[in-house]
Amino acid sequence: MIGSVGVIFGETGSHEFKFAVSDPAGVRRTDYVKVWHATDGWVLGQVLSMTRSSDGFGLAEAISEGTGHSVQKNADRIVAKAIVIGARDAQGLLRTPKTPFCPGDRVYPADSELIIGTLGLTQGGAYIGFLDGTNLQVMVDRNKLVQKHCSILAMTGSGKSYTAAVIMEEMLEKEIPLLIIDPHGEYASLKQANDDCDIADLCQRFGVEARGYDNVTIYTPANLKINDYADKTLRLNGRNLKPGEIIDYMGGDLNGSEIGLIYEAVGEIKNDRMNYTLADILREVGSMKSNMKWSVINKLEPLVAAEFLADKPTPLEELFTKGRAAIIDMKGVNPDVQQVIVARLLSMLFEARKAGTVPAGIVVVEEAHNFCPERGFLKTTSSDVLRTIASEGRKFGMGLLIVSQRPAKVDKNVLSQCSTQVIMRVTNPNDLKAITKSLEGISSELEEEIKRLPPGVALLVNPDIPMPVMVQVRVRRSRHGGLSAEVSEDEVDVPIEEPVEAKPVPVAAEQPKKGITESLFHRMFGRR
Repeated sequence: MIGSVGVIFGETGSHEFKFAVSDPAGVRRTDYVKVWHATDGWVLGQVLSMTRSSDGFGLAEAISEGTGHSVQKNADRIVAKAIVIGARDAQGLLRTPKTPFCPGDRVYPADSELIIGTLGLTQGGAYIGFLDGTNLQVMVDRNKLVQKHCSILAMTGSGKSYTAAVIMEEMLEKEIPLLIIDPHGEYASLKQANDDCDIADLCQRFGVEARGYDNVTIYTPANLKINDYADKTLRLNGRNLKPGEIIDYMGGDLNGSEIGLIYEAVGEIKNDRMNYTLADILREVGSMKSNMKWSVINKLEPLVAAEFLADKPTPLEELFTKGRAAIIDMKGVNPDVQQVIVARLLSMLFEARKAGTVPAGIVVVEEAHNFCPERGFLKTTSSDVLRTIASEGRKFGMGLLIVSQRPAKVDKNVLSQCSTQVIMRVTNPNDLKAITKSLEGISSELEEEIKRLPPGVALLVNPDIPMPVMVQVRVRRSRHGGLSAEVSEDEVDVPIEEPVEAKPVPVAAEQPKKGITESLFHRMFGRR
């Protein structure tokens, strides 16, 4: 057995303890440790914080007298605070000891077998990465991702889009249907193999193989000339629309008189013909005598001109099918139109899933704060359907993967339904507050840790893991398409007479963890 790294001292409880670190090289913050308990055997704990004190005489003397251990006096001492995770009983249930540890008990580094067994790091799920500071794989149940939803929350540059793509790859490996709402065209690179300069070493380290996914189809609501890398155009039904469907496409913020004109126009047209288009409805509204018609015309004209409405819509069975992913690439599409498309598409998809005409799967919503914002921030046409899927989707096998850089602006009812949360670096106080509200019992140490997470390291909250764990996200198999555009030096005009004084960068905020170089993080995770 590896030697002890410290000795428990002072007042101890059933849920936490402090220990004097005897081997500073053997333990660091967030490391897992174990302590022998007389009735429960080896109990797993985790180091939450470490402090160094120059007032070492009193502490050293107390430990020496209370335990009989020889401790050097008049030297700097390192004190670690650890939380008790617990031990599995004979029935496999995780329990914490009913009696506290004793001052003088030795603390040891936890072995892999104890960590895996206690945390429940089972094999066979979606492979997210390594338990931070170890080479232990962290996996999550794919079925629960579908049934109970997932969110990825992080500030720009922390690796949220990269991590989202890792989860998408894991879904594609098991042929789980994916519908990806992609506002900025970040995920088209799923079709291409990772070509990072260090990909061979990274793949060997994480145990994956670089590859592209040919079962990914890119759809664009715009013209193919605009998004020329797209495979197909996305078209929604624009013929014989019911009044309620037209109102949905128009954004839903019509007053009673405007809604009445829509119903009246559709009724008049149905008296004359079986088949009609939005252009027919526009002409009918234009022939009416009501002055309210002009506001209706103003809202109808963009729909008539929109390219995503057609006589032959894209079949839902084509967009959501086993073994395939459909990316709805919205790049170049007006944000208001994006919301209308998402609202209508997801409404039809959810109804098709309830009817059993499409299989169970996951809908990925990137920039979710724009599609299901918290009340008071923004009003969107897509909010209602996303709230409905979040609350009812698990009953019908339709999961959500919510991705956002502004947790405070995402509908709290949607976030609260996400049983699995992947939280990367967040520093905005409002966003941190939104996260801590959704994570019951989060400690102040853990909140501080979120502020300082380096790119590619995430706090994972999952119902199968008894406590939040830090995960070093694995390398992508496919190429990362979420890199931010860089401006070359010759494109930036910097006045020579006004040099900018360089400001020191806080080491805690930028320093990589556990031996991973900063350049490696940026190659893996870019700036998104």
